Amino acid sequence: MAEYEACILGLWLTSDMDVQDVLVLGDSDLLVHQIQGEWETRDLKLIPYRQCLHDLRKRFRSVEFRHIPRVHNEVADSLATLASMLHHPDKIHIDPLHIQVHDQHAYCNMLEDELDGEPWFYDVKEYLRMGIYPE
Repeated sequence: MAEYEACILGLWLTSDMDVQDVLVLGDSDLLVHQIQGEWETRDLKLIPYRQCLHDLRKRFRSVEFRHIPRVHNEVADSLATLASMLHHPDKIHIDPLHIQVHDQHAYCNMLEDELDGEPWFYDVKEYLRMGIYPE
């Protein structure tokens, strides 16, 4: 459900930016194959999520879902983390994902100080906002 929620929120935000062509990279075989119609969605809790993604696809000229192995999912994990921090003003309700809050974020234990003084996700956020990779 968390993978679906992150994907849905990401597509909503992308749609709001008037993007027409989207490449969705995900490390969930289940989500990628279900949304492409290659696998059945048997879990009743996932059917509304799949339907929501199916409806969201209509907002774009093209949407491609591509699976990446979990061993190469650093970017996907970062984007999913960012998506989980954002709130979309849309009134469609999806049951919230309950997460445990710790005193310190896990990524703080793995990163050294950024040279430019910006948070670790700044370049990704700027790329999504401007469409240009910061130099």
